[in-house]
Amino acid sequence: MKNGHNAQGQQQYWYKDCDKRTVLELRLRYAEEKKVQMIADDYERTSMRGVERVFSVSRLTLATWLKKKKSPSIKDTLLPAHSSDELELDEMWSFVLKKVNKRWLWIALCRRARQVVVFVIGDRNEKTCRKLWVLIAEGYKSCYPFSDFWDAYEKGFPQETHRSVGKESGETTHVERWNNTCRQSNAGYVRKTLSFSKSDLYHDLNLPYLQGRRRLVC
Repeated sequence: MKNGHNAQGQQQYWYKDCDKRTVLELRLRYAEEKKVQMIADDYERTSMRGVERVFSVSRLTLATWLKKKKSPSIKDTLLPAHSSDELELDEMWSFVLKKVNKRWLWIALCRRARQVVVFVIGDRNEKTCRKLWVLIAEGYKSCYPFSDFWDAYEKGFPQETHRSVGKESGETTHVERWNNTCRQSNAGYVRKTLSFSKSDLYHDLNLPYLQGRRRLVC
């Protein structure tokens, strides 16, 4: 029996015996260039529903492509540390489905290279901060990390090198600027938005792409 239309406007059918929903004649496969363009659109703050409307592609199809998309890991793109390097630390608030489901994105940014050294997603507590310190590459653990006065940093990072500073000092300017870039590039991380993520999977799906950028867009 007929069962509505898909994103391309084709008539869908429901087969009662096997409970399968599909069209009678499948469309040709999307060209690879078209797929890359649609994925790039999703990365640049366009919602999945927006990509669906513009390109007439199903959200489920787009989600499948995003899951299979392999972004370069930070370890593969991380520049070697210098003896004079300094790290800037900060955490950014977001939510999944409801604002009570808070997610905190913790970032360690190399000031010289403007490159994210490591990131962690979790609660805003000491445990997540310690995890951030553990995941920092060995070459960067000898750097001086600067953060705000959130007490988790003082407990999670070595007291010999860690420095707590105020925003007026300018020591965390670059990482705060990166947070703004992330919010502008990803609708799911905007404080007041209707483009929020409904699951952790899609909330964090394009983070490797964002975090892998070597330099900020200034």
